Amino acid sequence: MLKVGLTGGIGAGKSEVSRLLVECGAVLIDADRIAREVVAPGTPGLAAVVDAFGEEVLAADGSLDRPRLGAVVFADPERLAVLNKIVHPLVGARSRRLEEAADEDAVVVHDVPLLTENGLAPLYDVVIVVDASPETQLDRLVRLRGMTEDDARARMAAQATRDARLEIADIVIDNDVPLERLRQRVREVWTELARRAHDPRRPSAKTQG
Repeated sequence: MLKVGLTGGIGAGKSEVSRLLVECGAVLIDADRIAREVVAPGTPGLAAVVDAFGEEVLAADGSLDRPRLGAVVFADPERLAVLNKIVHPLVGARSRRLEEAADEDAVVVHDVPLLTENGLAPLYDVVIVVDASPETQLDRLVRLRGMTEDDARARMAAQATRDARLEIADIVIDNDVPLERLRQRVREVWTELARRAHDPRRPSAKTQG
C-alpha cells in the first residue's frame, strides 16, 4: 500500500485533482467528507461542537450550520483551534479504519486540507501539493463558491502559507492551468505513484525510512 497525502490551499482545486486520481484508480479517503460525517446530527462530535460554541451554530433542522460556524472560527484562531481539537481526532480515527479496509497493493490518497498546518507529512509515503496562486484561489472562492472577498481572504489567511505547503511537497501539481493540462499532469503523477507502490525497495512509510 502506498499512502499519499494530498493537500493544497482552499480554492487551489484539490478536489478536482482527487477526483482525477480516483479515475486513475486511487482509493480516496476524503478528510472533509469525514469531517462532515463526524458532526452529523446525533453524533458525539456534534454534541461536543454545540457544547463549545453554543446552539447558535445549529440550523433549524438540528444539523450543523457550517457557514455560520465557519464565519466564527476562521476569524478567530483560538476558536478555530478549539474546533480542530474536537474534530481532528474523530476524523483521524475514521480515516485509519478506512485505510485498513483498502487492498494491500492500493494507492490510498488521503485528501487532507490541513496536512501542512497539523504537521502530518511524516504519516505519508508521498505528499502531493496542489498549488495555485493566491489570486487564482481568491477568484475561485468568490466566483465559484459565492464567498465574499473578506470571508475568502480570512479563510486563506487561516491556512498555512503557500511556501510552507510547497516545502513539504514531494510532488507539486500546478493548477493554474487549463483542465486538460491538469488531467495530463495528474496522469503523469499517477504513473509515478503506481511505480512507487510496486517498488520492492520502498519503505512502507517515511517514519520507517
